Amino acid sequence: MITLLQTLVNGVLYGGILSIAAVGFSLIFGVMNVINLAHGIFVIGGAYGALVAWSTLGIDPLASIPPLMLIAFILGWLCQRLVIQPAVQRGNPVAALLVTFGFTLVALNLLTVAFSSSVRSISPSYSFINLRLGDVSFDLVRLVAFACGLLLIGGLGSFLRFSRWGRIIRATALSELGARLCGVDARAVYALTFAVGSAFAAASGVLIGMMLPFTPAEEVTWTVYAFIVVTLGGVGSLGGAMLGGVLLGLVSALTQTYLGGVFTNMVMFLILLGTLLLRPNGILGSAFKASR
Repeated sequence: MITLLQTLVNGVLYGGILSIAAVGFSLIFGVMNVINLAHGIFVIGGAYGALVAWSTLGIDPLASIPPLMLIAFILGWLCQRLVIQPAVQRGNPVAALLVTFGFTLVALNLLTVAFSSSVRSISPSYSFINLRLGDVSFDLVRLVAFACGLLLIGGLGSFLRFSRWGRIIRATALSELGARLCGVDARAVYALTFAVGSAFAAASGVLIGMMLPFTPAEEVTWTVYAFIVVTLGGVGSLGGAMLGGVLLGLVSALTQTYLGGVFTNMVMFLILLGTLLLRPNGILGSAFKASR
């Protein structure tokens, strides 16, 4: 019983990190209808940014989240305006898929040249502290990362719900034509959306780097995980990203404990296949279903 309870706790905490990693992917997919294959490289880029800040400047990884989000925001905005938007205008959404893949390959090689393919990790002073509640152990880093993830997702939800630009983003997602008729510059909205999604990907990378070892090649893993989480929860839904992330975290933890780590990806993809067959819009449905 204790083993099961500990596994469930670990799964929920890990799922919270998967949720924040998927939020940016969900926002971009839901608003722009673009599958962003560059998502994982922004996640890993955030991890390496935090590593540099911690190892060379002595900055705590959590304190590096705001500046790294700003850097990722600017890079995401430039990527959308200079690379993705021209491809979409001259071609179709498939062109955006290809250019994000090309951007990923370039960035992956740059990271490999700068940091090599060696496994890296971020270990601040509180990395090995465990809190106990009875027989159940709580990793302090995972607790802190989970709390940060909730704050970030709550902040994004408030931005989308209450701010002027948030309402514009939601309106454009529901009907691009209607938004244009109201004087909205859809291209600026898409650039903002991609920039916000990139910023949240970088923030998740910092939290992931505190919990797990990473290499540049790990970007593929996080793009795939984000896609699975969004598919499970529902495109464009912040609540869906949270639910999908927690479910995926629980599945991962339970599979590793009772079946073995080699079965984890197999079980995840079986669940993905079942979701696509039985509930294509995800458990909570698409937040922007009316635009499809």
